[in-house]
Amino acid sequence: MVVFSPLDPEKMWTNVSVLLNARFWTCWTSNPGSGDRYPPVMNLLLVVLLHFAHCVFALPAPSGVFMESVDMSHFLKWLPLQGACRTAALYSVQFQGEFELLVQNGNWVNATECQLTSDPRCDVTIELGSDSDYSLRVRAKCGAATSAWTELSAPFNRKDTVLTAPEMSVMAVGDSLQVSFGKLPLNADVCVTVWRRGQEAVVHWVPAEQRVLSVPGLQVAQYCVRAQTVLQDQNRSDSTNEQCISITGADAPWRKPTAVLLSVVFTAGFLFAVFWCVAHCHPDRCKTFFRKEPLPHSLKPDWVIQIPISPEDVELCERIQVCSDCPSEDL
Repeated sequence: MVVFSPLDPEKMWTNVSVLLNARFWTCWTSNPGSGDRYPPVMNLLLVVLLHFAHCVFALPAPSGVFMESVDMSHFLKWLPLQGACRTAALYSVQFQGEFELLVQNGNWVNATECQLTSDPRCDVTIELGSDSDYSLRVRAKCGAATSAWTELSAPFNRKDTVLTAPEMSVMAVGDSLQVSFGKLPLNADVCVTVWRRGQEAVVHWVPAEQRVLSVPGLQVAQYCVRAQTVLQDQNRSDSTNEQCISITGADAPWRKPTAVLLSVVFTAGFLFAVFWCVAHCHPDRCKTFFRKEPLPHSLKPDWVIQIPISPEDVELCERIQVCSDCPSEDL
């Protein structure tokens, strides 16, 4: 008796094919009068049945494979297997660029972070490191069963990423305009348009690694700024909403030292007044300003505390007369 493991469908159906072919030819040779036209027809039906059974019971390949790329962050995603595996299905991803296709004879490379992972998506931002076309594929594994590869419908190029409008903040610093940006996509530039109301706009280019633009020497007026992300002059994001700010002109050179000097003089005068009042204030006048409040009745004790004092002992004295010449009879 032959026992097949349900977790290895390919091996199972290969063995079934061999057994059924052997059984069929045994039956046909035992009935030589059945004619020569039946073996080819029966063999064709047997092949069709085996192929149908293999498609039904084999582990299905992942479906719905697509690429999601926003601001040069690339994720390969697919639909997870539903009900085809009793345990958690594990997925593996491979990619093939022009270098692997032309130089390495069509070799496929494993995505390092996406081997036997249960997450139905794979971050391939690092793997897709050039502007060439890449093919990607994914397959599933359930126990000992492995599905076929499902390849992305069309090669992907990172130049086709979807760019979003940059995060921008504008502030005035004296007679300068300072424009700051948040995180920008790799290898991208920012096209910044600055214009004064009623005048021609000026375009500035900011590399992604710079992230700050300073426009100095502006006149007193209102200026507006708008920006968009550009990738190799081909892929452009939507423009940001225009932000307008007023330039009040450069600060006079005497303003800052004067402000510091006034602060020092005011602080010194205040301290001098406090110390003079403390030193020259009459006690009676001080009492009028700083009166001692009596203790509230609620805080006074309701009992009288007496400390017993022991009286001093009175020293007893007795008068004694001493004489040098005393009669003998008194002795």
